[in-house]
Amino acid sequence: MTSTRTTSTGATGSRTPFTAAATAHDVLRGVDLTGRTAVITGGYSGLGLEATRALARAGARVIVPARRPETAREALRDLPGTEVAALDLADADSIRAFADALLAAGRGVDLLVNNAGIMACPETRVGPGWEAHFAVNHLGHYALVNRLAPALTPGRARVVSVASSGHFLSGIRWDDPHFRRDPYDRWLAYAQSKTANALFALHLDALAGDRGPRAFAVHPGSILTPLQRHVPREEQIAQGWMDADGRPADGFKTPAQGAATAVWVATSPLLEAHGGAYCQDCAVAGPATTDDMLVGGVKPWAVDPEAAARLWELSADLTGLDAFA
Repeated sequence: MTSTRTTSTGATGSRTPFTAAATAHDVLRGVDLTGRTAVITGGYSGLGLEATRALARAGARVIVPARRPETAREALRDLPGTEVAALDLADADSIRAFADALLAAGRGVDLLVNNAGIMACPETRVGPGWEAHFAVNHLGHYALVNRLAPALTPGRARVVSVASSGHFLSGIRWDDPHFRRDPYDRWLAYAQSKTANALFALHLDALAGDRGPRAFAVHPGSILTPLQRHVPREEQIAQGWMDADGRPADGFKTPAQGAATAVWVATSPLLEAHGGAYCQDCAVAGPATTDDMLVGGVKPWAVDPEAAARLWELSADLTGLDAFA
């Protein structure tokens, strides 16, 4: 199922040329990205792979940082215009090494898509005892963007953070973000990290100002991908994500459709005046009016400028990085 080029109206009333059924290929049809360089974390699996394919086929050079480089090379071996580098978002030294190598090569980055992530994992501690969802989904990408700041092309770079309607379940747990006091809850941990993705984009865009980069957060929609590998099949059926035969529920997207909003946000000129926005279905999202994650929208705690500034300060303190101060 693909979209047509008919113009639809987004949740905010803004005009968008795509429907919720658009694929990443639809979004980039006729777009020439020759000469542009994109970095897509986790760009070798699920939504990330679809975004990599679409951007590469539009002419971009796509660098795919991967925790499993050999697996990534195998996934991308038939896709010209791509390259793989080692990167573990849970490891500060790995992030530094990846960024230093790219900077030493003098390469500019036009599009940076913070796509890699984990969901509903068993309790895991990384680095100095950080909770893994917050560390990988948020702090790792925070560190990556700050280390790559000198490479972001002035005036045209875009940073896209893949968030989720999972943010509906929790804002930032300011008193206990790493679940050191309260019992660990894998869904609240995931939700907090997705709220963090949205707040990160909001404050990055505010700090960068006219010099850029423009930053955005996106909800890709509900899609079955390897992201759900820690969620047992029985639980996915009970949640209504799939039927007993493994078929996705009505309203779920394909991976190609799920990648569309991130690709649109990374490239569309329609968003020049909407930096910091939270987007879904190839449009700027409106406020969430229900708790139905399939409907989506954005909760107020994920677009709160004061919370965004507070999270940035916390992240800078934890990582020792703040290139946009």
